[in-house]
Amino acid sequence: MPQDIWYWKYKLSARQPVNAKSARREFEGVLLRIDDGFACLHPWPELGDPTLAKCLADLAGPRKWAIVRRALRCAKEDADARFIGDALLEEIDIPESHATLPWQDERILDSAVEKGFGRVKLKVGRDAAAEAAYLIESDSRHPHLRWRLDANEAWEPSQAEEFLLSLPEKLRWKIDFVEDPCPYAESTWTSLKQRCRVPLAVDREAAPLASAAQVMVIKPAVDEPWLLAEAAAARGQQVIVTSYLEHPLGQCFAAWEAAKLNVQFPGLVGVCGLQTHHVFAPTPFAERLGRWSPHFKAPGGTGLGFDDLLEKLPWKPLDT
Repeated sequence: MPQDIWYWKYKLSARQPVNAKSARREFEGVLLRIDDGFACLHPWPELGDPTLAKCLADLAGPRKWAIVRRALRCAKEDADARFIGDALLEEIDIPESHATLPWQDERILDSAVEKGFGRVKLKVGRDAAAEAAYLIESDSRHPHLRWRLDANEAWEPSQAEEFLLSLPEKLRWKIDFVEDPCPYAESTWTSLKQRCRVPLAVDREAAPLASAAQVMVIKPAVDEPWLLAEAAAARGQQVIVTSYLEHPLGQCFAAWEAAKLNVQFPGLVGVCGLQTHHVFAPTPFAERLGRWSPHFKAPGGTGLGFDDLLEKLPWKPLDT
């Protein structure tokens, strides 16, 4: 059955680059209006996604890309909820979140502590010496914090080992996990875990087969959460659901999927990474999510929310 598809292009601006694989500070994506549902499409070509133009072409044609199929799934669930007037995020338990620090910033870290975050996720992989020094100094100022590090496969195995062993042992015990320290290989990751005694987390393509990881990171923007959670449960891995550093509507979809997994797999989902709107300059959509906090605030409205803001956008039809 043909679908009525419209889109609105947005741009998010960050003060600094947000991961080790990208030097960009401005990021384009689109919101989609598919029949009566809404979704976010925010590719990261640096991490293996097709470009935004290719995503839109795929949406109009074969729909072979996972990120496109997941946007369609989001729009369908949102449309179903809006049809019956249901607010998806209002009466379901959404897991708490860590504080995401894309860059080393004492002011933002102090703000995170003040706002009640007990776990901090730091993007690493650009400058190992500076990152190690920052972690050591931050641990001395905030010894109660637990850390999560995300290298986006920026290191070789030897570099990852050198970095982790440069940290004091007492600090390594406070690391929940290191996400994608290097490209996944079972023997390499098993050795790295044994030598450094730090849990390792995996996401992207390797996740379903990554038996050497202790944590599986699920990004609903590109992943099918239930299938990955089922695989993680069979291996005794913990699951962490995160946003895709995208538009707040996409954050809400990630929060919805995290809340569902919490019900479907009791005890499997840990503290997640759903609060990332602070990484970018404020927008009316971001303001609906409230102050930066470990607790997710629903934006109000039916489906995934933002009803009035979505209705006001200058939607353009997608040529099919």
